[in-house]
Amino acid sequence: MTKETKPMKRIVLSGAAVLALAGATFAGFTNAFAQSAEGDAARGKTVYARCAACHDLNTGATRLGPSLKGVMGRTSGTSPSFNYSQALKDKAVVWNAASLDQFLAAPAKYAPGNRMAFPPMANAKDRADLIAFLEQSAR
Repeated sequence: MTKETKPMKRIVLSGAAVLALAGATFAGFTNAFAQSAEGDAARGKTVYARCAACHDLNTGATRLGPSLKGVMGRTSGTSPSFNYSQALKDKAVVWNAASLDQFLAAPAKYAPGNRMAFPPMANAKDRADLIAFLEQSAR
């Protein structure tokens, strides 16, 4: 190896190191964004405390609102132990992350005539965290 090739090799290695660092930084950013978009289930448990007075999570018991047990993938207005508003029966939406997000953001607009007395959950992070928690816990 001549002296002329050594500096070239260092530049290539330095370039590779820079690319690796940039890739790791981008991957970290992407993972942080994905976690943010998906929600933080641990934080969602705290957000769920606002819902717990009216909604059971795991036993299937009916309170002021229907049980959220099995809510993900369930069609609105179909839990047999709850007397739903005609609005939620007629909506016939399958609850998933997107539909729950829209409902929680503006229940009266999403299903006009529904009886959920809870005000809109304006904070998108709270909704994402709550939905992540429900995906893990309301089975």
